[in-house]
Amino acid sequence: MGSWVSYNWTNCYIKEFILFGFPSLQNFQVALFWIFLSIYLLTITGNGTIFLLTNLDHKLQTPMYFFVSHLSFLDLSYTTVTIPKMLAKFLVNSSTISFSGCILQMYLYISLTAAECFLLAVMSFDRYYAICQPLYYTTRMTRNFCICLSTSAWIGGFLAPLITTVLASRLPFCGKNVIHHYYCDHPPLLQLAGTDTSLNVLVGSSFGAFVIISSFSLVLFSYVKILSSIIKINSPEGQRKAFSTCTSHLIVVNVFFLPLIFMYIRPTASYSPDVDSLVPVLYSVLTPMVNPVIYTLRNKDIKEALRKKLNFSQTISS
Repeated sequence: MGSWVSYNWTNCYIKEFILFGFPSLQNFQVALFWIFLSIYLLTITGNGTIFLLTNLDHKLQTPMYFFVSHLSFLDLSYTTVTIPKMLAKFLVNSSTISFSGCILQMYLYISLTAAECFLLAVMSFDRYYAICQPLYYTTRMTRNFCICLSTSAWIGGFLAPLITTVLASRLPFCGKNVIHHYYCDHPPLLQLAGTDTSLNVLVGSSFGAFVIISSFSLVLFSYVKILSSIIKINSPEGQRKAFSTCTSHLIVVNVFFLPLIFMYIRPTASYSPDVDSLVPVLYSVLTPMVNPVIYTLRNKDIKEALRKKLNFSQTISS
């Protein structure tokens, strides 16, 4: 810790970083622009539609859809923090980002990631009550209680990376300013520091492990209870119906958590530019895009609400 406190900061101040991206894909900037623009537009359209439907349709005013609306808004925020800057790089080669902008982007990105971890855990808790304790579901999962749970997920997400961000912002960066990533994230940023980053790695890994393990453990606990309750249902049709209410959430949990665990729960700060730049795309870009598809294709209520809104729009236009 003393090494960076006593460092000569006057000679180690970088005003901006260069986001280099995938080293092996530098010749495909135009193709990447159209690919990520399509992903971004699909993400905005899908999550925006679900957010509006779950807030405007009275049949979707239930705890489950309340949390789905928060997930959609979170995914909208999530992608907006990273993709626009990526598109600027692809289109006009705008690769630079200010030091303060980089730190802010990193903080928002990690905060929203943590908030989604907590929100997915809260959603599993909701499914646990709906299936394991259906008689108490409406009395326990009140609107005020749902608001408290979702607010806790958001606050917890934005508090979790505060210490990590502050420590990273105080590191000396001397000379090297090329980040082999498409946005500012903690592991690639530490690679550029001009001093020992073992404290940063320890703090970042500890907080990351706490967020991921605590939220994923709650998800596992909930689904162990859910599966044990479903097994006790005598009717195969009843079992299928009960499990179908969890399928969408379960798919989203796996798509989101598996690459996240690979990226952040590691004993060292080892960094492979190609692999560690590509893996985050799975949960920071693709997951927000596929979440609306998963919830729409496997959910009759959302499909019915969407059908009603489209028919109403056609009636108005005609």
